[in-house]
Amino acid sequence: MEEKEISQAVISRLPRYFRYLGELKDQGIERVSSQELSDIMKVTASQIRQDLNNFGGFGQQGYGYNVEHLYREIGRILGVDQSHGLIIIGAGNLGQALVNYGNFERRGFIFKGVFDKDPRLHGKKIRDKEVQPMENMKSFVEANNIDIAVLTIPKTEAEKVAEQLVEYGIKGIWNFAHVDLNVPEEVQVENVHLSDSLMKLAYNISRSRKGGDSG
Repeated sequence: MEEKEISQAVISRLPRYFRYLGELKDQGIERVSSQELSDIMKVTASQIRQDLNNFGGFGQQGYGYNVEHLYREIGRILGVDQSHGLIIIGAGNLGQALVNYGNFERRGFIFKGVFDKDPRLHGKKIRDKEVQPMENMKSFVEANNIDIAVLTIPKTEAEKVAEQLVEYGIKGIWNFAHVDLNVPEEVQVENVHLSDSLMKLAYNISRSRKGGDSG
């Protein structure tokens, strides 16, 4: 049976469902209706039902959704029901901040190694990880079951490093370098352009101001 194609818009909302359901679960709430989720998430109840129906629905008429079950199922769909080994390339301020952010581990994303080309950083500890030279990266990836690499390096270096990572068998790249990477189709890339997000915020502020001035 051919797998149903799910739109990127739906996929982009799944982590939000997962996060809010996790909060409900932590509060001891056992079930939730699509309307209650709508009130929390500011997404229409019909949109929530439509999104979840892409994966089988999960709800019961007049009962709503079992929070624990839905949380677990969305985690499975997202692939966070299993742990992922990560390395980070670039031990600057952003790289250090990501390694120090403990919430990733709660979601099954385990930083196992940190690499940088700057010899002055080699041996420096970030949490319990020592910064290693780039020359160690290949053997480390092979020995530690690494499937995701995080790039927090200048864009001038990112393309070459991405090529190396593909050779080493990396399955996914979380790319903070401001450049689009040219990698094979089977390697997944998620680009995070921080300035783009900030400019989007600036646009919305500007639009909001103009709307207020028109009155």
